Amino acid sequence: MRWIHRLAPETAATADVVGGKAHGLILLSRLGLPVPAGFVIGTEACRVYLRDGRLPAGLGAELAAAIAGLESGTGRTFGGPRRPLAVSVRSGAAQSMPGMMTTILNVGLTAAATAGLTGDARFARDARRRFEAGFAAATGDRPVPDDAMGQLELAVAAVFSSWNTPRARTYRELHGIRHDLGTAVIVQAMVFGNRDQQSGSGVAFSRDPNTGEPTPYGEVLFGHQGEDVVSGTAHTHPLPELAGREPAVWAGLRAAMRRVEEQYRDACYLEFTYEAGELWLLQVRPGRFAGPAAVRLATDLADEGLIGRAEAVLRVSPRHLRHTRRLAAAGDVFARGLGACPGAAAGRVATTADRACRMAADGPVILIRPETSPVDLPGLAAAAGVVTARGGPASHAAVVARAMGKPAVVGVAGLTVADGTVRAGGRTIPEGTSIAIDGTSGLVVLGSPPMTTTAADPHRHRLLRWADEISGDASPRPDADRLGAAHRHLTGDQENQSP
Repeated sequence: MRWIHRLAPETAATADVVGGKAHGLILLSRLGLPVPAGFVIGTEACRVYLRDGRLPAGLGAELAAAIAGLESGTGRTFGGPRRPLAVSVRSGAAQSMPGMMTTILNVGLTAAATAGLTGDARFARDARRRFEAGFAAATGDRPVPDDAMGQLELAVAAVFSSWNTPRARTYRELHGIRHDLGTAVIVQAMVFGNRDQQSGSGVAFSRDPNTGEPTPYGEVLFGHQGEDVVSGTAHTHPLPELAGREPAVWAGLRAAMRRVEEQYRDACYLEFTYEAGELWLLQVRPGRFAGPAAVRLATDLADEGLIGRAEAVLRVSPRHLRHTRRLAAAGDVFARGLGACPGAAAGRVATTADRACRMAADGPVILIRPETSPVDLPGLAAAAGVVTARGGPASHAAVVARAMGKPAVVGVAGLTVADGTVRAGGRTIPEGTSIAIDGTSGLVVLGSPPMTTTAADPHRHRLLRWADEISGDASPRPDADRLGAAHRHLTGDQENQSP
């Protein structure tokens, strides 16, 4: 059995074998885009590990050979003092499970390798600190071996084990993902977004996931590694600020988004790091827009000639046609943040995930946290909406809320959550207070103000007109019925059709 596959253009393994993340990296390499050198341990190895409780026979030897290949290709030494090589060890299931499993960065930073890092002492200390913290969180405070291969094997085992954590199982149950699939493990040469002031990390959508507007959207952190962006613990900057700070990196990122859109014939999501002014792509997937954004995206892609009108109609489901709710008036504004997922919701304040789960039995709740992490998933699932003090549009709270179709407001400056109370703008409210949030405007208001639904937009009208042309029926009907009739006509599914 061969356990390891290269992240190279010629690798033909499917996403079921190498995971969706590695499959995307292989695509990027085929397009000639910059991807850090690396390899992937397939999902079958995870299934064997979970069955037997140990790494599969022969994997150790394959790991050693794969690392030797990385050393040769990069001119660096894994764990060595001269031109040290460090690697990232990340999960990558066949279906995306954002933030649910373990990632360990900077693996291979032995004492000698840390001392051999070029750059200032601050960078070396920060890189080692991040490794130790990530390793401890993933392995349960197990001592860090001062042996690079020992670190790597423990990191791989930790990623495999994270497939069965409670939060990962909860996520799979919520999204209908089978528990027996397992995760791949991606090992890549580290790119240090925290090396210097010409380094940084970010996430980018090729189009706005909240509106579908054809402008790049996302966030960036200068002088930081990528974990700081998605965790929501640092103050991020809007993605376009990269243009003024690092114009060459910005140009490379824009070009990559165009190439990937043409390949996917869809909007795309990219995670990236740049080190000393050089851009590297770490993850790619289709944008997966919802609601009105999905409608606009489908019509725009058809107008641009990337897809036909029939495919545009098929890409929109009836649930995407639901009108988005908004607050009808500002009311008594308690706080303002960034709208991270459109829609409005009202409920009682819950300040922990556990409280949200319990309180939701008696009516809608709004979860308010400093930031969320994977351990908050049950509370996010139970809540009608979420508010966080920190984070941006690609933080954990925003990504999970968007996947669940729930309103989210993030990055509320001055918001504090402590001892069952929430404080903002000089006012304090206790848990259980009725509030409403607007995930478009970013407003958090007290009480239960009236809400309204957004009016139908021209993109929706055009898509439904195409649906009527396809089905051959323009009689007055609910919008979802019009779209459903076109879907049945295109797919040949006559089930449940009216006589």
